[in-house]
Amino acid sequence: MTELAGTKQDRSRATRRRLLETTIRCLATHGWEVSTVGFIAGEAGISRGAVQHHFRTREALILAALEHMFEERAALLDALPEPHQEGAERVHAVVSGLVEAIIGGDLFRAALQVWTVAAADPALRLAVLPLERRFARGVHRRAVRLLGADDADPSVRALIQATLDMARGLALADVLTDDSRRRARVVRAWSSQLACALSPS
Repeated sequence: MTELAGTKQDRSRATRRRLLETTIRCLATHGWEVSTVGFIAGEAGISRGAVQHHFRTREALILAALEHMFEERAALLDALPEPHQEGAERVHAVVSGLVEAIIGGDLFRAALQVWTVAAADPALRLAVLPLERRFARGVHRRAVRLLGADDADPSVRALIQATLDMARGLALADVLTDDSRRRARVVRAWSSQLACALSPS
């Protein structure tokens, strides 16, 4: 009986995960308007009723997908290796890794769809903002750790925030076209400036 219940729970978790991953893919590929519950259910190969068993409304599904998305993006950042380089090359390795993790393919494109709608939907914005803030704090902590920076210094804190803001801007520039060549030059130039600012005087 316990084994049967465990199997049922495993299936339920697997179905939920498939729904969340399909929602992210649909948002990134087809956009907000197309990504209805019915469309997502069809793409996931799950009945609409099964979707509503897990999520009563489209908004609940989207918010759960967004939370899952942030967890996935945080996992990408956690997977960044501890840099073995020193000085400017260490800073460049960290900044490059942060930028690539934040761009994150479907994850960023799906988030962009939600942000755009949330900007004009007060209820959705209220639900999204706490998730965004939690993710932003986590990214900042990881950047501080990887850079080995003194976050107590307000100027250093501002520089790290500027690095993360730049990463989002570069991700946005990559939405319509492959911006990888220009991105590499921008990351190299910023890393050099950041390394100078962070080096002991």
